[in-house]
Amino acid sequence: DAARRVAAPGTKFGVQLAHAGRKASNRRPWEGGGPLQTGEDPWQTVSASAIAYDTGWNIPHALGEEEIRQVIQHFADAAKRAERAGFDFIELHAAHGYLIFQFLSPLSNQRTDRWGGSLENRMRFAVEIARAVKKAAPGLMLGARLSVKEWVDGGFEIEEAIEVAKALKAEGVAYLCCSSGGNSPLQKLPSGPGYQVHLAEAVRKGAGIPTRAVGLIDDPQQAEAIVADGRADMVALARAFLADPRWGWRAAATFSEEIRPAPQLARSVTTMQHWMKAAG
Repeated sequence: DAARRVAAPGTKFGVQLAHAGRKASNRRPWEGGGPLQTGEDPWQTVSASAIAYDTGWNIPHALGEEEIRQVIQHFADAAKRAERAGFDFIELHAAHGYLIFQFLSPLSNQRTDRWGGSLENRMRFAVEIARAVKKAAPGLMLGARLSVKEWVDGGFEIEEAIEVAKALKAEGVAYLCCSSGGNSPLQKLPSGPGYQVHLAEAVRKGAGIPTRAVGLIDDPQQAEAIVADGRADMVALARAFLADPRWGWRAAATFSEEIRPAPQLARSVTTMQHWMKAAG
């Protein structure tokens, strides 16, 4: 309610639902990251299989059938809380080596039951979570974030991601935010502005689902080109907004669009426009 009072008209609020799986029980990133050690109050992590993320990391407990059902229900319960809190949409985090992706990847999922092996089995966890969340909060838009490529030999690939996207679309998922990596320290991940845009483009074309591109995009011209060229339907920014909370205004100034700040900040508009013209 407090955020809505100061938000621009039409602003939509979403919440990301995630389970870290074997990447839980960790120090905060700004405190060095890595698994909690004895004396730091570590806890037992869980995953698709009892395979640690890396040497020295905690070995997770492989979830049993009933435990998997409980986790799916926890996602549904979280969706109900999100709806009660007033959110407009939910995004499932199935990327970056968190629990849902741990089931998707053949590297972290070596089960032999109906939750592992074939892609159909490995995607079952993601599909059933999407189904349960949609049923629990039918009035909210549902999206998902997916690591489209693992960047490790023998890992999850684009072709599999397209099939997962099709299955999630059938469950009512409205869009996919196409990221990559995060499930193995062995990943050979390229880097640079827009390095993942081709993944969003491939999923968009292959699955016929709206996609969101993400990955070191901080230039308004580049963001505009991605959407204008039909490579993705949306662009997500994280570090750019953390570095500059006024990024949206600067993008508007770049394209000579009207900026509507709060009255107290109106005097900054001409300065911002001047900056962007100078940068251009």
